[in-house]
This record gives sequence, structure tokens and C-alpha cells, in this order.
Amino acid sequence: EVQLVESGGGLVQAGGSLRLSCAASGFTFDDYAIGWFRQAPGKEREGVSCIRNDDGSTDYADSVKGRFTISNDSAKNTVYLQMNSLKPEDTAVYYCAADPSSLVALHPAAYVYWGQGTQVTVSS
Repeated sequence: EVQLVESGGGLVQAGGSLRLSCAASGFTFDDYAIGWFRQAPGKEREGVSCIRNDDGSTDYADSVKGRFTISNDSAKNTVYLQMNSLKPEDTAVYYCAADPSSLVALHPAAYVYWGQGTQVTVSS
């Protein structure tokens, strides 16, 4: 059974940092790309960052470039999202998702498996 479990969300002041984790199981980690997405109330789900686990290729949304860093640890089947210089507009539920085609893409439709999400709230 494929499982993706996010953790690391919370409440932080603007300018602060958080590190999200996505623990994956039930599939061959290196065969997939993992993406981070977020959804704020009343808004569509948007791609934040993604990583191809076999070669480490990454992509970022323009809104987070220079502030967020995605990485993986194949030994732990885990993908991380380090979020620095957080802004109130980063407030959302953050989801990780797995793409078996292993494309580096920020489109939710490319992803088959999804986690339950973790709340990130940035206060001003």
C-alpha cells in the first residue's frame, strides 16, 4: 500500500523557517518524483516544488525560489522541504504527492498518490 505522510507543519512568525518531511512507503522510492503542493482556503492547489528521486532534478514555483529548498534521503525514503523567510502568503495546507512517471512537474494532475497534508500558518 502506497503511503505518503507529511510532518513538520506548524505556526511560525513571518521571516521564520520550517522543514516539512514526506515519508514514503509502498513503492520504489527512486522510481518516482515527489512534489510538494499547497492549498490555501478558497484557492486552487498549486505546485511548490518537486524532485526526481533518481537523479535529484528539481523545480520550484517562482513564488518560492530562493526561499524553499527541496531535498531527499533515499535511505529513509523521505523528501524534505526546507522553507526559509516565510511570508503570511505561504500559509496553506501543504501536501506531498508521488508521480510514477518521474517527471519533474508542478502540475497536480501528474501525481497519483497524495498525503493527507500538514498545516503551515505564518503570522505577520
